[in-house]
Amino acid sequence: MEKNENIIQSLLMLAAEKNASDLHLMADSYPIYRIMGKLVFYEPAGLMNPTALLGYIGGLMNPTQRESFMRDMELDFSVTVGGKYRFRANAYYQKGSAAISLRFIPDKIPGIDALRLPGICHAFAKLKQGFVVVTGPTGSGKSTTVASVLDEINESRTEHIVSIEDPVEFIHVNKKSIISQRELGSDTRSWDAALKSVLRQDPNVVYIGEMRDAETMSAAMTVAETGHLVFATLHTNSASQTIERIVDSFPEDQQPQIVLQLSMVLEAVLSQRLVPTTDGKLTIATEILIATPAVRNNIREGKSFQIDNVIQTSGNLGMSLLEQNLADLVNKKVVDRAVALEYAIRPSVLDKMIGGR
Repeated sequence: MEKNENIIQSLLMLAAEKNASDLHLMADSYPIYRIMGKLVFYEPAGLMNPTALLGYIGGLMNPTQRESFMRDMELDFSVTVGGKYRFRANAYYQKGSAAISLRFIPDKIPGIDALRLPGICHAFAKLKQGFVVVTGPTGSGKSTTVASVLDEINESRTEHIVSIEDPVEFIHVNKKSIISQRELGSDTRSWDAALKSVLRQDPNVVYIGEMRDAETMSAAMTVAETGHLVFATLHTNSASQTIERIVDSFPEDQQPQIVLQLSMVLEAVLSQRLVPTTDGKLTIATEILIATPAVRNNIREGKSFQIDNVIQTSGNLGMSLLEQNLADLVNKKVVDRAVALEYAIRPSVLDKMIGGR
């Protein structure tokens, strides 16, 4: 087991040194790093033997986690190597063999400006109550964005921040605020139980690591409705799609109530992408929706299809379509036109914004 741990820990240490965002280990394959958004095979380590790989993965888990993995055939957990490098791990089975994906978590929480997030994100850190949803595909930096906003709250306000995560990613230390970070499995048995008890923990700010179902979404809105500030992440591509996804997650007979509740508690939706730059790095591109009276009215009336138009004409309020942000990056020569079109949700809109160049 010691040998297993040394091999996988060496690969993880190398991931941190290479500034890789992810490490993938699969049977009969070389280890694979994701560096600057691209997959890179690491041949010096050799091909992963299926039996040995199961041992490597098991060596990262405690006995309870190993039992859960063998029973459920998949598991989310966190890993620390070298006393300082942390990774979010998902162990699973594919083609009858164990595999694992590990996401590197920086030890320092980057600030809002360092991440090149829109300035409106500073306003999110000043909110006293309401519901802020950060969305985007897997690997788009949603957790990092929320961590930066929570850290700004921690540095500037005296609040009790409670996070519910699977697993805990960025480690926050108490500054002006106090922070309770709860991990599914080790600190709570279920999302449902954690969300039911969170209001008894005297929170001011609540972070829900991922809204996975209607029950989680309902709980998030209820917590916001009772005078708390709630941040949550969701796998959607745009602001309007986020509204539709939340509403459509509920049975049809419940949707009128959900629409009303969402229109009252929502403060903002931030949808983001990590886009390759002309110099081989990654930059963030965002779409911002602010819940103005016009937006709340569109939500109440079920007219989410009109939200894109509201965003496009409300730049003075801090809103912007993803395509507007991408067009700015193209005009500044930070991102190539072809790459921007590839990452756009509405390529025809972007094409008009940047012209036929």
